[in-house]
Amino acid sequence: MASAALEILGLGLCVLGWMGVILASALPMWKVTAFMDHNIVVAQTTWEGLWMTCMVQSTGQMQCKVFESLLALNKELQTGRALTVLASIMGLIGLMVTIVGAQCTNCVREGKVKSWLVAIGGIAFILCGLLLLIPLCWFANIIIRDFYDPTVDLSKKREMGASLYIGWAATALLLLGGSLLCCSCNPHAENAFPVKYAAPRRPTSNGEYDKKNYV
Repeated sequence: MASAALEILGLGLCVLGWMGVILASALPMWKVTAFMDHNIVVAQTTWEGLWMTCMVQSTGQMQCKVFESLLALNKELQTGRALTVLASIMGLIGLMVTIVGAQCTNCVREGKVKSWLVAIGGIAFILCGLLLLIPLCWFANIIIRDFYDPTVDLSKKREMGASLYIGWAATALLLLGGSLLCCSCNPHAENAFPVKYAAPRRPTSNGEYDKKNYV
């Protein structure tokens, strides 16, 4: 029963982490405008993401423009797109494999194969987190480097946006949940959700059911 609890907990954490991967990839808040001046009245704020850039006016209006040309993007955006898409696909594969091998499902017969499927799902979730971690750290390094570079114009300096923090939280959930799934793998353990079958009641010679069927 302990392995089943670890399995359910790990799967729940991984699902939350996978949803965080999709959210961090879609939000256009990887880079945000850095407020370098002491003047708090700013006409517009710039948000930059993997798929679009947005301009938020002080009046509350927001205009977004999707990056139309893939080849015109810089290498960090191209790599970030590829790795986040791979991370999302890897998380989906891990989810399907884990559900198939979970102890609370009957998709696969009990045995070593069922336990190994859960472990494979945990490894897929860990890889999902690592794939997302690469562009997160890459973007954070670029932002910090340009922020402290005196040769970079103040209008081009950026700060780390909410997407990076969401991505780091999602990575932590995926690594923890995937580790729990791998730890819950025990090929020699019995099923924590056993299926019990009752023998059918048969009538006696006089057509009535035997009383021992009701004891």
